[in-house]
Amino acid sequence: MKKLILTLCVAFIVGKAIATTPTEKRPVDYVDPFIGTTNFGTCNPGAVRPNGLMSVVPFNVMGSKENVYDKDARWWSTPYEYTNSFFTGFSHVNLSGVGCPDLGSLLLMPTTGEIDVDYKNYGSKYTQEQAKPGHYSIHLSKYGIQADVTATLRTGVSKFTFPKGQSNILLHLGEGLTNESGAYMKRISATEVEGMKFLGNFCYTAQAVFPIYFVMRISKPATTFGYWKKQRAMTGVEAEWDKDNGKYKLYPQYKKDLAGDDIGAWFSFQTTEGEAIEVQMGVSFVSIENAKENLNKEVGGKNFQEICQESREVWNTDLSKIKVEGGTEEQKTIFYTALYHTLIHPNILQDNNGEYPKMESNETGKTTHDRYTVFSLWDTYRNVHQLLTLVYPHKQIDMVRSMVEMYKEHGWLPKWELYSRETHTMEGDPAIPVIVDTWQKGLTNFDIQAAYEAMYKSATTAGKDNLLRPDFDDYSTHGYVPLRSEYDNSVSHALEYYVADNALSNLAAALGKKEDAMRFKKQSLGYRHYYDKEFGTLRPILPDGKFLSPFRPEQGKDFESVPGFHEGTAWNYTFFVPHDVYGLAKLMGGKKAFVNKLQSVFDKGLYDPTNEPNIAYPYLFSYFSGEEWRTQKLVKELLAKHFTTRPDGIPGNDDTGTMSAWAVFSMMGFYPDCPGVPAYTLTTPTFDRIIISLDATIHGRKELIIEKEGNSENYIRSILLNGKKTGYRITHDELLKGGHLRFLL
Repeated sequence: MKKLILTLCVAFIVGKAIATTPTEKRPVDYVDPFIGTTNFGTCNPGAVRPNGLMSVVPFNVMGSKENVYDKDARWWSTPYEYTNSFFTGFSHVNLSGVGCPDLGSLLLMPTTGEIDVDYKNYGSKYTQEQAKPGHYSIHLSKYGIQADVTATLRTGVSKFTFPKGQSNILLHLGEGLTNESGAYMKRISATEVEGMKFLGNFCYTAQAVFPIYFVMRISKPATTFGYWKKQRAMTGVEAEWDKDNGKYKLYPQYKKDLAGDDIGAWFSFQTTEGEAIEVQMGVSFVSIENAKENLNKEVGGKNFQEICQESREVWNTDLSKIKVEGGTEEQKTIFYTALYHTLIHPNILQDNNGEYPKMESNETGKTTHDRYTVFSLWDTYRNVHQLLTLVYPHKQIDMVRSMVEMYKEHGWLPKWELYSRETHTMEGDPAIPVIVDTWQKGLTNFDIQAAYEAMYKSATTAGKDNLLRPDFDDYSTHGYVPLRSEYDNSVSHALEYYVADNALSNLAAALGKKEDAMRFKKQSLGYRHYYDKEFGTLRPILPDGKFLSPFRPEQGKDFESVPGFHEGTAWNYTFFVPHDVYGLAKLMGGKKAFVNKLQSVFDKGLYDPTNEPNIAYPYLFSYFSGEEWRTQKLVKELLAKHFTTRPDGIPGNDDTGTMSAWAVFSMMGFYPDCPGVPAYTLTTPTFDRIIISLDATIHGRKELIIEKEGNSENYIRSILLNGKKTGYRITHDELLKGGHLRFLL
């Protein structure tokens, strides 16, 4: 196998070795960061801390004949692909599991010999690739260089072990995963450089752009230093500029500031055999001064090994919130790697001094709690935030505070927020179910009045003024969104609004706002307009009130363009009415018809395990007595087929942890199948015993225990909650009050 797994980062901290016997495996030891790094999982094996701003990732997707996947030749949204083999540096601050390219810049590359700043020439194949949480390493075949990287919350630390002779460190600001260009840098000394790089344009959202500020510090003074800049070539009769085919011009004597679209700097040294040079990269989204402060405070006098071991211990602490017993070693690897992936995003944004860029503003804010960013809410509102609410409540409450603060700063809750910019990616009003679910589960230490004001605004504002629901006028007038252009995703839009309005109705009722509760509940049931008895599916409606014709429910598979639906077929969306399953069943002709139709989705290969709209389908069977076995069978089969320990072991984009969260919940035996409703559907746990550490001040108890008794090949005979028999649907409060869930097979 190409990839090697690093057993221990370095068992070293503050000069004291930590003894660990081979049999004492901790949760962190089960994580394999290579899972999800191919098959469009878009995860990466780089070094990062839980919810850390900084990540240091191997960049291997730049153009080369060795690369199957080239970011410049196709739509590509990750800095790393497992099957590629041409390394061009380590990128700093990256996204994990997303479907659009951005960030992944500040490329740091070690080389030897004469200076060559063209990545097509200086890139190298690599061997001995290893990764564990907080540490990544490779050996660069072309140069004989050993490269190791680790990270603090806001700082990347690289260690390059060079051979004898001239060795170089290149900082490339012209390339990266972002679609934006433009950078600035300034030489401070023979060991330090600082500057700014322009980022953004996520999913080609022109206005979602922002700067990243950096300070780079090297442990050894450079003997020579220089800048480079790519000169654009002149082509054609009109002598037009051709940026892509230009040549790199070196500036070995120039020592002042440099700015441009494609610039960089090199540092050269004379090294002895096996000499290690460390590079520290501090970043901030506020200022260069803050980047320097972040670096000074988080790295200080610590060496690489100490920081690496710190990262490992922090990861083990967070992963140990859930402990599992029984199951296979492979299942534990799948479980803890999935949990690891759910703890990468959202990540913190504020600097050590509490400063952060305000939402859609040129102003700087200051916070006393963690300010989070990277809210891929169309994905994560379905399960990631429910997992955080249960297991990591303090993280979740700060995420909700962050969202409410975004409303106060910008006037709208986030949809797909990225470093204080709204990308308007995907559809719906996904912050509503997250905030409502959090509040209903007892995490209420945030401004609920401001939150309700924000939700009410998006659920009632006219379309021309509504950033979250631009087609609200149709939705309000008709109860649905008609198809007004061939591929406008109208049905998908409305279905997302229905889920949000159901959650908002529940919150309004809890706050004593009866009229609002009735209004939003009525809005949430508008899905009935879309149901077509002829096909037995939801079907787009034209402006004249008639169904779209011709109509093929299977159209849209494998991301084929389809009228009315986004990234899926009518079959992937028809059962996406989680707040009114019984009402949908009634439309379909009752329980039997509903169950048979839903089963056919799986039998005919119409279920898509790679995307969110139908992600909860397996759990819907358990709403009907006598059909719960179908949920148990399907969940077990889907886990075995689509979640493995291989690099392709995630079924498609992880979507900032959403697919991984599905696996975590499913392996624990319960799943939050209706966003905004504090309840779970139960199924067979993968493990014999699961212990979830809780916060007694929030949850009322210190731990939640889930146990399985009997042959794992059998179906559930009965479920006991604190010794008393319970059904297959259970509320969040019931689960916590009971504290002990036993599955008898």
